[in-house]
Amino acid sequence: MSKNSTRQLQVRTRATSVPAYVAALALAGSGALALAAPAAADEATADGLHVVDGRLVEADGSDLVLRGINHAHTWYTHEFQSFEDIKGTGANAVRVVLSSGDQWTRNDPADVARVVRECDVNRLVCALEVHDTTGYGDEYAPAAVSLDRAVDYWEDLYPTLAGTEDRILVNIGNEPIGNGPIADEWAAQTSAAVQRLRDIGFEHTIVVDAPNWGQDWSRTMYSQAQQVFDADPDTNVVFSVHMYEVYGDGAVVTDYLEHFVDAGLPLIVGEFGPAHYGNDVDEDTILAETRRLGLGWFGWSWSGNSGGVEDLDLVQGFDPGQPSAWGARLFNGRDGIAETSREASIFASRADGCTAELEIQYRWPGGYQGQVRVEFDGEPVSTWSTSWRVPAGSELVQTWHGALSVDGGTATVTAESWNARVPAGGTITYGFSGRGDAPVLAAVVDCSAS
Repeated sequence: MSKNSTRQLQVRTRATSVPAYVAALALAGSGALALAAPAAADEATADGLHVVDGRLVEADGSDLVLRGINHAHTWYTHEFQSFEDIKGTGANAVRVVLSSGDQWTRNDPADVARVVRECDVNRLVCALEVHDTTGYGDEYAPAAVSLDRAVDYWEDLYPTLAGTEDRILVNIGNEPIGNGPIADEWAAQTSAAVQRLRDIGFEHTIVVDAPNWGQDWSRTMYSQAQQVFDADPDTNVVFSVHMYEVYGDGAVVTDYLEHFVDAGLPLIVGEFGPAHYGNDVDEDTILAETRRLGLGWFGWSWSGNSGGVEDLDLVQGFDPGQPSAWGARLFNGRDGIAETSREASIFASRADGCTAELEIQYRWPGGYQGQVRVEFDGEPVSTWSTSWRVPAGSELVQTWHGALSVDGGTATVTAESWNARVPAGGTITYGFSGRGDAPVLAAVVDCSAS
């Protein structure tokens, strides 16, 4: 979905029509489609979210089927409560709108760090997207910027996001190509952007949006996705289609989704709703078929829509107590969040009798010091253990009040004999020091107690 201004939303009414898509179908026919040193790309990818046999999986090999909500953060930067409220629906993920500063106010690294922290605290996988690319190359999007420009912004964010590969998806640019001849450039521009991100050092799963304002009525992504996937040296790309009025026919929905599954290419529905400017969308088929095929999605959007698409608000006025008809459908209806969402295992593993939080307390050139606070649930424990991923370019030197071991870039700190027993509801803290670059974002800490 475009930015919630009347001007930009009006652009979307002129982007695509169902007849255009039907015509494209006729033309297309059936064809084409620690001590931790920097890890090798395949090792690093396996430590985080990654693609295996056309599926998005977590580091432990379990499928991650996204059941998420879009949140227009860049226009509502004061609405941090929304992350907790989105989690309250049962969602396991959130897709967050950011701006590179080319069209709207830039979300700087400190703001993005807080977004990621809110996702961590609320146990949400976080897909970050740059919205300034929306409709690039289309006559109705003169201010949109290229994917290459978006990658410049991601380069600025790299120090903030390094080490978050286990719970962050990098959605390079929202709806990055418009209609007309520019759609023919989708594969080349997308492949180049993916390769640049890898050259910068990103080891995250990369999400790429379709052309035609995300709807791919020309079937460009449909036929060229393999080319883009093969261009990624990490083979860790997920494709995203935005299903609005082009997908008012359930048969079109099923055909599109099945094509990617049959091709062994990972696909999500990055945006969708029940209607778009009065044009029907077959949301029931989208929900039913993504469930049948095990594909992820993000509903558009939490709140704050305007300019004729207010009915896409899932809740009114950012109030979770006032769900719209669309929100009630997505949250609690058939094949919706309540029925199908499962928390990511990276977060579920934090709930085994205790929770732990890491804080970087001091930084200096070439080193840093931090602390981990562990809180225990309602039963006394006789021992405990914590672990987290040490970011590339950093190494742990020592710990105090805990016994350290490092294996393959994962630091494990276990109880000492004198602090293993903790009363019900108790807490312990331990400290550590490291060499190298201090992580900008604190790592997610797994914790277990018995």
